[in-house]
Amino acid sequence: MTKYLISFPSPAMQVAPEDLPAVSDASHAVVQKARDAGVWVFGGGIDDSIPPVRVNADGSVSAGTYPQTAELDGGYSVLELPTYDDALLWAAKFAEACRCAQEVRAFHYDPLS
Repeated sequence: MTKYLISFPSPAMQVAPEDLPAVSDASHAVVQKARDAGVWVFGGGIDDSIPPVRVNADGSVSAGTYPQTAELDGGYSVLELPTYDDALLWAAKFAEACRCAQEVRAFHYDPLS
């Protein structure tokens, strides 16, 4: 089966502060459904309070990111699913719960992961 990344950037979620508890509950319900279905691999949101760094092969650390990933934020879920169509169905469930569109990407197959 293929692992799929289902995600959204933080600015995509335009939710009033008073609606955040309902969105959180709805998204956690989708996560639980994915767990119950046996397709959940991992998920979470990027913690903006910890600045990103780059770690080089020699172990040295540089502040910042690659230029193309400077705006990496938001929520991420990884599900292992039999088909791309299944990934689209789960993305729709997350989109409804989070009240914003979701991006879907497939990971290359790796027999060790």
